[in-house]
Amino acid sequence: MRRREFITILGGTAVTWPISARAQQTMMPVIGFLGSASAEPFQRALAAFRDGLKEAGYIEGRNVLIEYRWAEDRYDRLPALVAELIHRQVAVIIASGGPAPALAAKVATTTIPIVFTAVSDPVASGLVASLNRPGGNVTGTSALTIELDAKRLELLRELAPAGGAIAALINPGRPDVESQIKSMQEAARTLAQQLVLLKAGRENEIDSIFASLAQQRIGALLVGADPFFASRRGQIIALAARHTMPTIYAQREFVADGGLISYGTRLVDGYRQAGIYAGRVLKGVKPADLPVVRPTKFELVLNLKTAKALGLTVPPSLLVAADEVIE
Repeated sequence: MRRREFITILGGTAVTWPISARAQQTMMPVIGFLGSASAEPFQRALAAFRDGLKEAGYIEGRNVLIEYRWAEDRYDRLPALVAELIHRQVAVIIASGGPAPALAAKVATTTIPIVFTAVSDPVASGLVASLNRPGGNVTGTSALTIELDAKRLELLRELAPAGGAIAALINPGRPDVESQIKSMQEAARTLAQQLVLLKAGRENEIDSIFASLAQQRIGALLVGADPFFASRRGQIIALAARHTMPTIYAQREFVADGGLISYGTRLVDGYRQAGIYAGRVLKGVKPADLPVVRPTKFELVLNLKTAKALGLTVPPSLLVAADEVIE
């Protein structure tokens, strides 16, 4: 078949079915999904979000459309991405990955409902007036990430060799980074633990920090909860193994991929709840009437294979306390 004939046939077909498909799609509500990181590390979270939507009666591509926008760890891109979603006339915006995308969305619109995920303190961040009565057009799920740093530091001290300094890796670009720093420093003072703060907001800075750990006589590392570090999960796990650095994380996904230990809320639970809230908003419920959901379940996950590779002996108390042990 000649190319011109093929184009003519294809063009004729386009008149019959794509117009019908487009007409059907324009009748569907559109959800705008705004992520501060990149899509790949959040596939399980996205699946949980779609599960929540399904519980609320919505299935992507069948009776709802989702427009995805990812900032790729560049917070300065968020305002432009929000503007794209507003131009797309989305019915609700899902702000994923810390307070930054939610704050960008809140600045951009006071009318489109916003549902955030994984925000440690939405009141202090200025997103809602209170947890029970959010007010305005914003609600969502809290992750209690910063609040658990004290517990993570305590667990790391129990597992890592005694006597050494512990470093905390934080992202200076995180909007609530000062609260995160304060929380870590208060926890270290309570435990009389020497704590060294290390800052990384770019991929090459993570490499440099790990290379300097031995020189600073760091005995263990706490990786702060942050979407940027989640999107660099493979890099951080590999560096921790290469430098034989006992490391604790906020999310079980790190441990499932070879990290040593994690303590925190289940990321997927928050995204599932965000899907449920998105569905309720699509049905007409106002965000102001949906209280912020706080997690009630926390999990401790251990990777014994990694502990063995690091030459660590896991205390029986940790084994008993662990919700999941990967061997």
